[in-house]
Amino acid sequence: MAVASEKTGAEGKVWSLCKMPFWQTSIASSSSSSSSFASSATVSGQHQSHQAVERSSLHSSIAVSSMAKSFLPTRRRLRLDPSNKLFFPYEPGKQVRSAIGIKNTCKSHVAFKFQTTAPKSCYMRPPGGILAPGESVVATVFKFVEPPENNEKPIDHKSKVKFKIMSLKVKGEMDYVPELFDEQRDQVAVEQILRVIFLDPERPSPAMEKLKRQLADADAALEASKKPPEETGPRIVGEGLVIDEWKERRERYLARQQVEGVDSV
Repeated sequence: MAVASEKTGAEGKVWSLCKMPFWQTSIASSSSSSSSFASSATVSGQHQSHQAVERSSLHSSIAVSSMAKSFLPTRRRLRLDPSNKLFFPYEPGKQVRSAIGIKNTCKSHVAFKFQTTAPKSCYMRPPGGILAPGESVVATVFKFVEPPENNEKPIDHKSKVKFKIMSLKVKGEMDYVPELFDEQRDQVAVEQILRVIFLDPERPSPAMEKLKRQLADADAALEASKKPPEETGPRIVGEGLVIDEWKERRERYLARQQVEGVDSV
């Protein structure tokens, strides 16, 4: 009897399910599918938002790093002496000279180039060049000093002319051409902007004495560059000299043979 009652209850449940209207089953299935779709949409939305957060954090970190780099001082490739000034003797109406020492402090070859805001009244010698690691040069700067206005004193005279020294790393030894700085403009660094300072040539000062020494070194280097290079290797005898010497030896030998032949006769 108990078994029969259990079968009857089970059959009743199955029959009740079969008696359920079609739209109720569809509603139930649709509700379950919609709930699953909503859950998956929620998960995908969370994933996308997480990716967006990661991208924004990455962009912000890059922006912060670039901003930090902009505040960091640029590493110098050249050491200048004087570091940020050009001293000229104040002689109105004349062309005067200044000097600056340039040394390559990098482990690679570096090209340097001068620029000025007054190219008509100023020029540099040399205007540019390439320095090997540790190599140095004393450059000479020429400038025409304008006569003073309103009888101003030399100490009160100020020049608006400025000079700029730029540097560029190059691969090994090569001939210097100004076009190097145009071809690799993104790798050019501004070493220093130099201000013009006038000195009284009749008043002794440490800056004036140093300028005289640097100008003397620059003149000596220029004179040395004009001399032809000395021959340091072994001397090679020319072909003509060798032939002439061989002929002389042969002639002496033949003469000696003739003398010995006459004696024997």
